[in-house]
Amino acid sequence: MPTLDYRQLYIGGQWRDPAQSETIDVQSPTTEEIIGSVPRGGRGDIDAAVAAARVAFDDPDGWATWHPKQRADVLEKFAAELEARGAETAARVSMQNGMPIWLAQQFEAGFPPLLLRYYSDLMNSAPVEEERQGMLGGVSLVSRQPVGVVGAIVPWNVPQGISFLKLAPALAAGCTVVLKPAEETVLDAFLMAEAAAAAGLPPGVLNVVPGGRDIGAYLVEHPDIDKVSFTGSTAAGRAIAETCGRLLRPVTLELGGKSAAIVLDDADIAGSIESFFGATLLNNGQICWLNTRVLAPRSRYTEIVDTITGLASALTIGDPLDPETKIGPLVSSRQRERVEGYIAKGKQEGRLTTGGSRPSGQDRGWFVEPTVFADVDNNAVISREEIFGPVLSVIPYADESEAIAIANDSNYGLGGSVWSSDTERAAGVARKVRSGTVGVNHYVNEPVAPFGGIKESGMGRELGPEGLDAFQVYKTIYLPPAQ
Repeated sequence: MPTLDYRQLYIGGQWRDPAQSETIDVQSPTTEEIIGSVPRGGRGDIDAAVAAARVAFDDPDGWATWHPKQRADVLEKFAAELEARGAETAARVSMQNGMPIWLAQQFEAGFPPLLLRYYSDLMNSAPVEEERQGMLGGVSLVSRQPVGVVGAIVPWNVPQGISFLKLAPALAAGCTVVLKPAEETVLDAFLMAEAAAAAGLPPGVLNVVPGGRDIGAYLVEHPDIDKVSFTGSTAAGRAIAETCGRLLRPVTLELGGKSAAIVLDDADIAGSIESFFGATLLNNGQICWLNTRVLAPRSRYTEIVDTITGLASALTIGDPLDPETKIGPLVSSRQRERVEGYIAKGKQEGRLTTGGSRPSGQDRGWFVEPTVFADVDNNAVISREEIFGPVLSVIPYADESEAIAIANDSNYGLGGSVWSSDTERAAGVARKVRSGTVGVNHYVNEPVAPFGGIKESGMGRELGPEGLDAFQVYKTIYLPPAQ
């Protein structure tokens, strides 16, 4: 199979030679072969990209000053160009990070165009300027304006879906963006840049510079960046928050999670098994909001453990490009080593009911069997720390109050779910869970509602009108009383 090789970076609306000769080689997690390469961005490339974004934003007749309808017309073309490349985008993501192709078609091909249209419509439906009658006799004109040049840093697990959590509201608001994709997933980012160019985004409005953590840190602290939006690990988010705090620079952080699925004593998990899979083991366990702590009532503990064990052991493991595959490889050998280290701890902390090894018959690729541990205490390492792989801990509880207490006993607070045959009862429990988001009998990131975490899961919100607010600043003009 021929490799996908790029020689230039997308900066200032055109493909430019990079400032340095280094490349990022993309290795397939399925075959372990090199499948493509792109230039590795350097500081000079970040400087050029930020400068292009600055010029585009500061242009008095440019993107930031356009009427929302004008921007919406261009973003509609962008959405259409992304849709035209949807199948290729999904395939590239699957080949790079192991995401099953059926999921990539939803998350990576379908979600970005949907978000572009949602935020364009949202901008069009809101008044550009609001007039407020003052209490002191005058009138205040209040407007929401784009925050400026945005530095967006995204991870490898859902690269396009997460990119557009940032790009769609930022571009709709009138911001310009420098996007730094993760080194593991760059081929999809360059395809997205091709779509942006074909759609006619003005020069400098969107720029793409891939690189490592050093380049991300340089982007965060760059003097011409007005706002940072980051999705990734809690450790990296903490460092970014420290930098932005020192610079008084607004920042949105969507970080790690160790979410709990509370299975109530009247739940029908067997009847909701597909939704339960989607909330716990989706994308090979490589999603931050996954409910990797499963809290089960002692009165039904054995039955629920057996049901979850049956689910995990029956999942098809294999090539992510095969539509039948439910569990693909982990993104890298390093990630597999990390997950296997936690599995080794889990064997000391709980009872292994299924998985725990590399699947037989998979001689190549960074595969790990879906793994379930029973009889786990909430203080165990595998219950406290984010594993980011297909590993579940099933923790027993005595009553509803204890289940809520266990769910809330975590340094994280990003996702969660409650499972019950009584939706009203489940919603009541969900209200008591300290987390940014909680699903009832399923879990899905709904575009119209805010998504984000509390505690070590981050700060700020994406999606919904709140996701647009993150890329806007208020401006007030005080008019004098009428003479």
